[in-house]
Amino acid sequence: MFKPHKSVENEKVKAMPSRKPYKKFTLILLATITLLSTSCGVNPVTKKREFQMVSESEEIAIGKKNYAPARQSQGGDYTIDPELTAYVQSVGDKLAAVSDRKLPYEYTVLNDSVPNAWAMPGGKIAFNRGLLYELNSEAELAAVMGHEMVHAAARHGAKSMERGMLMQGAMIAVGIGAQNTNYANLIVGGAKLSSQLATSKYGRDAESEADLYGMQYMKKAGYDPTAAVTLQETFVRLSADRKSNFIDGLFASHPPSPERVADNKQTLTQVGAGGEWGKEIYAQKVGKLKSTQAAYKAYDEGVKALAAKDTVKATTLAKQAIAGEPREARFQELLGDIALSQKKPKEALAFYDKAIKMQPDYFKPHIQSGIALFNMGKKAEAEPYLKRANELLPTAPSHALLGQLAEERGETDVALQHYQMAADSNSEIGKDALNRAVHIDLPRNPAKYIQAVAQADNAGNLYAVVQNNTASNIGRVQVRVVKYEAKTGRIVAQSDSMQITGGIAPGKRNQIAVGTKVSSVQEVQLYKVVVEAAEIAR
Repeated sequence: MFKPHKSVENEKVKAMPSRKPYKKFTLILLATITLLSTSCGVNPVTKKREFQMVSESEEIAIGKKNYAPARQSQGGDYTIDPELTAYVQSVGDKLAAVSDRKLPYEYTVLNDSVPNAWAMPGGKIAFNRGLLYELNSEAELAAVMGHEMVHAAARHGAKSMERGMLMQGAMIAVGIGAQNTNYANLIVGGAKLSSQLATSKYGRDAESEADLYGMQYMKKAGYDPTAAVTLQETFVRLSADRKSNFIDGLFASHPPSPERVADNKQTLTQVGAGGEWGKEIYAQKVGKLKSTQAAYKAYDEGVKALAAKDTVKATTLAKQAIAGEPREARFQELLGDIALSQKKPKEALAFYDKAIKMQPDYFKPHIQSGIALFNMGKKAEAEPYLKRANELLPTAPSHALLGQLAEERGETDVALQHYQMAADSNSEIGKDALNRAVHIDLPRNPAKYIQAVAQADNAGNLYAVVQNNTASNIGRVQVRVVKYEAKTGRIVAQSDSMQITGGIAPGKRNQIAVGTKVSSVQEVQLYKVVVEAAEIAR
């Protein structure tokens, strides 16, 4: 059964264990010590020496790359009141002028009713529309803005990434916060990291630093830091009954506590009370937004009604929202979503078209238009919408449908790339895309999906055992068994190709007798089963 291998001098086992584990460990330890000793720096805010792996240029690059997709995943920009955004930016600029770190700060108002604010590395800051409803003065706005600015300036986001690098060897993105959409678990690729950065939860020390230095920035910029104390007192009251709409927003990442209030009071005695509150100017600048609050509340309730499959109530609420603010693209999207849920894709397309004209740079009406056209069989027309949606925010639905379009054209490599991207999501769409990817890739790379080992029975008969690690039924599997020399690791013999037939269900095994016997467990370890070919069961 086994034949001597012709080129034993040139081939060795790639996975042979090292004979010098202590030397390898020593090298790793020395490399780690070197890294630690050469990665120390001074925190630009606290002035303390600290371990730093992410440079300032990397922080800025990360923020620049992830700011736009993070905003897409958090409801998109609030665009119908540019004066409001300019006002928020002006407050941010005042604080940035007195901050300890000069970064390319940016400030955006997001179209989301959940009261929240966040900052990511590089000084990219965002305020949800819902938070602005709840504040009552420019000083309170400055209190939240200063707090978020310190998160960026004091490298809190960068520190979180550095901890991830040390513990896991890479930044792993988990937890997507796409509010008011059905895409929370469908965001894929680099956008996952964007959403993680926008929803980061900081530890107690980071929150304390953000409070402390944020109040100092307020005082230097001319605001009364008392607003930071009274605002935290309000937050503690709101969090007490767990019914506040802050629970799913600001409190999730910035939990209030009596201890924070006490610390802020102590800081106030150090920096001194007094300064601008700006209640009148805040009321003026936020007046237009607050006048449409009822319209957005109707929209939010409409989204909930649609999720509960009450399309009649959802339609009534959507029309109520449009009457209160006819310029808002999200309200047209809701009518489109209702029509799509009723299997009226042509009607849905008309609403999505209105939404795109109102706000061209938000992903959702593009992807929904692509889905509607795909379901109508107008696949060529669907493709540009799906591609545009992915440019704004890559999601599993867009990649999955683009994969199907590419596969239908015979572009299997392109299809595989799209399916693999879609499979990155923890969703039913992701599972289906993975299955489609396996159908394309398994015949090319069977060893990626089929685990193969040599095993012996009690009588010493050697078997090639294969396990199906996919969700698909596998038909024929072709294997070859290779034997290695114990001391050198060189190949000394190999079998002819063997066919394992009968099929293998997902997660199950099958086997074939090799036709040779072994005398010990140690001898079994000299054999390796190579998967040469396989096919999906028809």
